[in-house]
Amino acid sequence: MCNNHNNITTRVLCVPAAKTPFELTTIERRDLRPDDVLIDIKYCGICHSDIHNAHDDFGSGVFPMVPGHEIAGVVTAVGCSVTKFTAGDRVGVGCFVDSCGECDFCLRGEEQFCKKGVVVVFNSIDYDGNLTYGGYSQKIVVKDKFVVRIPDALELDVASPLLCAGITTYSPLRHWNAGPGKKVAIVGMGGLGHLAVQFAHMMGTEVTVLSHNLNKKEEAFASGANHYYRTNDPATFTELAGQFDLILNTVSANIDVDAFLSILNVDGALVNLGLPNKPDQYNVFSLFAGRRSITASNVGGIKETQEMLDFSAEHGIAPMIEVIRADQVDEAYEHVLRGDVRYRFVIDMSTL
Repeated sequence: MCNNHNNITTRVLCVPAAKTPFELTTIERRDLRPDDVLIDIKYCGICHSDIHNAHDDFGSGVFPMVPGHEIAGVVTAVGCSVTKFTAGDRVGVGCFVDSCGECDFCLRGEEQFCKKGVVVVFNSIDYDGNLTYGGYSQKIVVKDKFVVRIPDALELDVASPLLCAGITTYSPLRHWNAGPGKKVAIVGMGGLGHLAVQFAHMMGTEVTVLSHNLNKKEEAFASGANHYYRTNDPATFTELAGQFDLILNTVSANIDVDAFLSILNVDGALVNLGLPNKPDQYNVFSLFAGRRSITASNVGGIKETQEMLDFSAEHGIAPMIEVIRADQVDEAYEHVLRGDVRYRFVIDMSTL
C-alpha cells in the first residue's frame, strides 16, 4: 500500500552564505515516491568536509546550504514499492543519495564512482535539477537503495559518524588488503584516525599511530594500536624507514609527503583520506626508490557501507563522540578547526 505524504515540511539548520552562522529555518522535502523512504533523523554527525563546504573552501558551495552526511534515524514511512524497510526500522544515510544504477561502477556496488555522477546528500544537484539538503534536519526523504540498516548493537548516536568517518577508513583498508602479516600506519589520531586504528586492529594488522604529539598515546593503545610515534621527531622517520605496507593519512593539513613515503616498504601505498586546501608536493624519486604509490580513497559504496556497519557491530567498533544541541553547531565547528574534539561531534536532532 502506498503512503502519500504531500508537502513534507521539516526544520533545518542552514548557512545562508559562506562562513556565516547557522540559522534555523524550514524546507520542503519531496513527496514520497514509490521507492522512497521517509526518515525521522535522530542524530547527525559533524564531519570536517561539512565545514569545508559551509565555508566554501573548494569554491563549489551553493547557498543556502544544509550540511550533514552522517545521518542516523528511524523510518516513519515508505513508498509502495519498498520492501526492504518498514516503519520503525533503524537506518542510516551516508554521503550520497542517488546514482545512475546502470554503469559498471554502480552495478558492482561502487556508486561513489558513478559515471553519470553520484548525487551527494547535500550541496549537490539531483537528476531532477534540484539542490540537495543534508542531515542537519528533522526529516529526509531518500531512495531506498541508498539507505542502510543500523544493527541493534549500535546506538544511533554512535552509529552516526560511521556513515562517513567509518566507511572512509574501512574502505581503503579492505581495498589494500589490510590483514594479518601487514603493517599499517595511521597518520593522525582524530575523527578518522581513531576509527582507522580500531578497524585495522580488528582486521589483524600491526598498527602504528603517527601523530605530531603524544597527548593521544594512551587512547591510541586503548583503540588497538601497537606502536605510537611523534611525527615532529626527525628520528621517527629514520627508525621507521621502509617498514609499512600501507599508510592511511587522515589529516586535513598538508604533510611532508617525501618523509612519509620513505617509511613505506616496496610496493607500499600512501593513501590520503583528508582534504587539504592546498596541493601537496613530493619528489618523484621518493616513489622511484621502492615502487611506492601516492593515492587517495573516497567513501565506499552502499554494499560496503552495510558491511562496515555489520563489522563494527560484530567487533565492538565505535567512535568516541560528544553529543551536542543544535544551537551549539557554530561553536562545534570552531572546536573542529582547532582540533579540539575527541573525536566526533554528533548533533541531537531532537533539539532542533
